[in-house]
Amino acid sequence: MTFHILALVMTAACIALGTRFMFFGGGLLKEWGLESTTGALILFRRMGLMYLGLALVFFFGRTAGPSDIRSAVCLVLGGTAILLAGLGLYEFLARRVSAGIFRSVAAEAVLGAAFAWTWWIG
Repeated sequence: MTFHILALVMTAACIALGTRFMFFGGGLLKEWGLESTTGALILFRRMGLMYLGLALVFFFGRTAGPSDIRSAVCLVLGGTAILLAGLGLYEFLARRVSAGIFRSVAAEAVLGAAFAWTWWIG
């Protein structure tokens, strides 16, 4: 997978996640088996805005050629995605979330692998 394609995939995913977190956070909390509290919804709206900002970063950076910064982006986001997948599994095994988290865990693992692969092929 090329960085250009991965950046476009991330742009679309971040727009979808940002929108979902900002406007439909209660549904996501319910999917994960968590209570929809005012505090959680405030945090979700803030996270949603961060995802929308990240979508812009990927959209504008999609044509970046091989560089140290692009490599750093791939390594950091790949590592973060893998850690998020691990954290989701940990929270499930600790019985703090329901099996609904597995969709997120799978997506994070795939994205982590895609970023690692994109970094590897350079």
